[in-house]
Amino acid sequence: MAQTVKAIAESINIMGTRSGSAMKERNPGPVQEMAKEESNAGAAYLDLNIGPARKDGTELMPWAVETVQSAVDLPLCLDTTNTDAMAAGFQVVKNKTNAIMNSISAQPERMEKLIPVAAEAGCDVIALLWGPDGMPRDSNERAAMAVDLMMALNEAGIANEKILFDPIGTPITLGADQIASGLEFMMMLEDIAPGSGSTVGLSNVSNGVAENLRKYLDRTYLIMLMKYGISTAIVNSYDNELMAICKGERQDLVDMVHAMMDGTDPDPSTLSGTALEHYKTYKVLSGQTVFSESWLEL
Repeated sequence: MAQTVKAIAESINIMGTRSGSAMKERNPGPVQEMAKEESNAGAAYLDLNIGPARKDGTELMPWAVETVQSAVDLPLCLDTTNTDAMAAGFQVVKNKTNAIMNSISAQPERMEKLIPVAAEAGCDVIALLWGPDGMPRDSNERAAMAVDLMMALNEAGIANEKILFDPIGTPITLGADQIASGLEFMMMLEDIAPGSGSTVGLSNVSNGVAENLRKYLDRTYLIMLMKYGISTAIVNSYDNELMAICKGERQDLVDMVHAMMDGTDPDPSTLSGTALEHYKTYKVLSGQTVFSESWLEL
């Protein structure tokens, strides 16, 4: 049975080359083109990321929502650190119960402001495991934050089935320990919050790595998360190979990496092409090989 992951397409972003200037100028054309491209690539959701948008967030987020909704029918994932902009965006979302709020972290001020908005909208919520002191140190701290978030969301009437926990992908340039902690948390999730889903911003793992190499890390990292049932992932939908993994079209590679995670390595001399790329990349992401930008050539 092929495993699939629902892709949340990440490219409509205030920091993006095409989308960023279009959003700043309120030029709907490029944003709508990208929405159609991401939709055609097989995305399940479109992430609309306006960043902190301190000056004009309450006007920009509704504009982005309405611009995209008039071009495609896909559910939206609203992404901003500005809580007022988030609330304003949800005012104009057509299909609120299918939309996603990205995100509510385990920080009291975000929980206080955004949980009532999410409860009223009836949307899904990304529960980001980021606390008052920032990044959790290990899987146990992630679990503690997850329980705090789950209890607060449940209390507001948001069921586990509407929660997507994000263990936070960390850059491989900082080492493999935090990647391992995130995977450990994923193993615990069904016991912590039965019925809940999960997601991760895949490109975080390759942050700071040369642009031409990032896709290899993102693809293998997704396969590693699939072993523990990741249900959605925030992805670059312009990467056809990554989308093929999401759609369940690379099960042979998924099986190979999962076998390696269980301690059964293939003989690398029998591998070539994409299989060898995943083999070498898994060794780096699991900490068995020290990361350097020449990992694929070694």
